[in-house]
Amino acid sequence: MEQVLIVPGLRNSGPTHWQSWFESILPNTRRVEQADWERTCLSDWAARVREAIDASPGPLWIVAHSFGCLASVTAAFTRPERIRGALLVAPADPERFGEPVALLEEKLAFPSLVVASSNDPWVKSEAAEYWAGQWGSAYLNIGAAGHINVDSGHGPWPQGRELFEEFRKQTAARR
Repeated sequence: MEQVLIVPGLRNSGPTHWQSWFESILPNTRRVEQADWERTCLSDWAARVREAIDASPGPLWIVAHSFGCLASVTAAFTRPERIRGALLVAPADPERFGEPVALLEEKLAFPSLVVASSNDPWVKSEAAEYWAGQWGSAYLNIGAAGHINVDSGHGPWPQGRELFEEFRKQTAARR
């Protein structure tokens, strides 16, 4: 059975965040835990995602948010055969976190969808669209939705679930 990995960003996704909601309603879902949710370190975070990928008994889907997108992409470059696809929501701008961008400028070897907002205070929509292009991801700007987190009104996020389910169906149809 396919597993869904939830990969939160800085400070984790609290109990009312849409990722926690996804975790509670999607079958065979587990969250990637970080050693330190308060400090971002791309290599450390990506190592945790790789460990979770390796621990998965079969193919998996990634649902990442913010800095979790960067960690997921970095980990996925080394494990592409294990991943069916990735939903990358409000990806962090690596330059904002002082991370080396050259390590991220590569196409993913599996389908991915970057979902961004036109007024995200953490990443400009142009930067999110740039990274979608670098990763070979489909890109969707959902308008003025902030950082697509609890602060911007995205606890349960039915639109996000619909996007994910539609993305999974389209990806399965292409296989």
